[in-house]
Amino acid sequence: MDHVFWGTLFLTLGAMSIVSAGHALIFKRDPRSALGWIVISLTLPFLGPSLYWMIGVNRISRRARQWLETGKRLAGWDTSSFRDLPITADALPSKAFHLLELRALADRIVSAPLMAGNRFTPLHNGDAAYPKMLAEIAGAKNSINLSTYIFDGDAAGRLFTNALREAADRGVEVRVIIDALGEKYSHSRARTQLKGSKVKVARFLPLRQGVYLNLRNHRKILVVDGKTAFTGGMNIRGRHMVKEHNSRHAVADLHFQVEGPVVAELQRVFLEDWYFVNGELLAERRFFPPLTPIGNALSRGIADGPDKEFMKLHWIIMGALACARRSVMIMTPYFIPDRAMISALVTAALRGGEVILILPGRNNLPYLHWATRAYLWELLHHGIRVFYQPPPFVHTKLFLVDGIWSLIGSANLDPRSLRLNFEFNMEVYDAELTAHLEAHCREAIANSLPVTIDEVDYRPLWQKLRDSSAKLFSPYL
Repeated sequence: MDHVFWGTLFLTLGAMSIVSAGHALIFKRDPRSALGWIVISLTLPFLGPSLYWMIGVNRISRRARQWLETGKRLAGWDTSSFRDLPITADALPSKAFHLLELRALADRIVSAPLMAGNRFTPLHNGDAAYPKMLAEIAGAKNSINLSTYIFDGDAAGRLFTNALREAADRGVEVRVIIDALGEKYSHSRARTQLKGSKVKVARFLPLRQGVYLNLRNHRKILVVDGKTAFTGGMNIRGRHMVKEHNSRHAVADLHFQVEGPVVAELQRVFLEDWYFVNGELLAERRFFPPLTPIGNALSRGIADGPDKEFMKLHWIIMGALACARRSVMIMTPYFIPDRAMISALVTAALRGGEVILILPGRNNLPYLHWATRAYLWELLHHGIRVFYQPPPFVHTKLFLVDGIWSLIGSANLDPRSLRLNFEFNMEVYDAELTAHLEAHCREAIANSLPVTIDEVDYRPLWQKLRDSSAKLFSPYL
């Protein structure tokens, strides 16, 4: 009997190893990843195959796409039957003619068109953004749609919950989506404060439905009466009130007021998410009022997530780097690039363009800071300038090209934003806006510390080991 037991055990372990290695061989797109998992599966009986099926198989995209196939999520919801046709931009500004290929790329992978006649107003920190948002909520007549990752119940959050309550009491339809994981960051929760009110609140993927550490809704969208919108990277919490908050815990950020025809895209994305979390399909004209041109910005909304066929944001970033001639300025709190992005950044710098990366000097997630440091030598070696901003922690996300094109929104330059979460960004062709944002970056640089190759080279050995170890987990950070 012992021979039968051991024989069966060895056959089972061998079958597990072969099946796992075969699965990796067929389905892993990166040959390095495939080879690594094949070696692990064949050389570590039971442990190797177990690790592969636990963390090597991409169940995230599969689960998200199942939602589309079953109709639980809307895919490129066509709203043309109950809204005005968008004002599609005929041509790019003269300063952006060299970006025609970038536009062609976005036209092919994003369902939303590039729209003319928009205006973007940058709002620095909660000190500037919250009063504007609250004023729009106070003046709302028909509908308020708010989606956020974190909605704290602190003093700043109470200003919003009170304003939303009051709007609902006077007959405005108010809908709020809060990410179920994001709300765990708050000790006092806004959702609790809104209980018993006429505000309709829904959570994105409540954790009781499964332990979804990924597939989070990281979007920040506020649309009032379908006419005015706000988006960017800012959550709703007191830490964004930088002037009022202790600098050690304050979080600086940049938000944007959006006006013009492109507001309809923010509304559409919110209503798609509302259908997912609530099952209510609001295919009604009243949510899409006529929108007249109000500015000179050409813009397109880019909703991205693991349920999409294309990695839209990643590909658009790569396209922007390929087209850049004069300058690329990046400000991001989390920077974990893949090999393709590193190559594109280096290529842009070697072509003679100025490439600048602005990061927080002290990150709120230390392990992300460690992993980022492991990438910096290669960038610095090829002429990319890197700066560390002093406190407060800067959560701003900007990607600027050649003084004419801006990418703004909720996504960080890391795998979680570009592959695992639901994000909303906007590409904008507008020299005035980009000039303002470049000036903001230049001001940040003037107050930041440059990172040098020597500084990276002469880190203590223990730091190099720590940083390189953190880098190994980059795909999961």
